[in-house]
Amino acid sequence: MRAMRAFQDEGLIGHIGISTVTPDQLARARDVAPVVCVQNMYNIVQRGDDAMIDALAEDGIAYVPYFPLGGFSPLQSEGLNGVATRLGTSAQQVALAWLLQRSPNILPIPGTSRRSHLRQNIAAASLVLPTEELRLLNGLAGAR
Repeated sequence: MRAMRAFQDEGLIGHIGISTVTPDQLARARDVAPVVCVQNMYNIVQRGDDAMIDALAEDGIAYVPYFPLGGFSPLQSEGLNGVATRLGTSAQQVALAWLLQRSPNILPIPGTSRRSHLRQNIAAASLVLPTEELRLLNGLAGAR
């Protein structure tokens, strides 16, 4: 962080983002330099950063979840697929829509190698998840 702060002070970089950090590491980093985004693993079932996301949102700091579409157990996948079927869309779109509705500071960057998947990922931004489906999706984190 000190090296990045020095580069920032020299005008070599504009902003600093950090990845794979704990709340304590984030606090220490912010003591050295302003942080504009945090990138950690987070998705419907990997919810360890819930409190961090809320705190970052209050401070206007972006959160970029990596692995937004994976790591689900069969039971969790079944629940996600059920919501997708009821909404007439894909599980990936539901997972991305959930992230976008979770907090305004979340900026998912799902990887894709196909234009059709890119279009589906973009379409997730307009998918509004009904309250009951959100409740079911939020419960998936505890299902194993």
